[in-house]
Amino acid sequence: MNSFSTTRLIAERLREDHLADLVELHLDPDVSRYLGGVRSAEVTTTYLATNMAHWDQHGFGLWALRTKDGAFAGRAGIRHIRVDGIDEIEIAYTFKRGLWGQGFASEIAIALTDIGLSQLKLPSLIGLVFVEHSASRRVLEKANYVLEKSTTHHGEDVVIYRIQR
Repeated sequence: MNSFSTTRLIAERLREDHLADLVELHLDPDVSRYLGGVRSAEVTTTYLATNMAHWDQHGFGLWALRTKDGAFAGRAGIRHIRVDGIDEIEIAYTFKRGLWGQGFASEIAIALTDIGLSQLKLPSLIGLVFVEHSASRRVLEKANYVLEKSTTHHGEDVVIYRIQR
């Protein structure tokens, strides 16, 4: 599924021409606070290549998000992630700061969950969230994810939410 849309967003499979938008997103310290910190252009270039390869390997991955008027909004997707030595599949979403608090994260989380469970027939999905990131925790709870456990990921205290098919 290279693209899809929600009520207010258009999602397109991550491509090389999304690099400038991703660099701008990852350089914002407020946006990157819960992503492990600000990412340089070089790190974001590697991030983009890794996530494009994920598509090639698994048939799903990250999408660039645009508002219906075509403005870059952020990124979101479904991807493999290693947590506590286990290969999990997570939903992930990050939006430009100017779009926070408008329900976009909930909208995309619900869409990603439907794609993952109903279309891709994945057995379960997780959301991995920094413990103190209460807004993202609320998003997962609204999408019917259930708090499963606390753990550490890349040296950060996180919680894992899960939803089963």
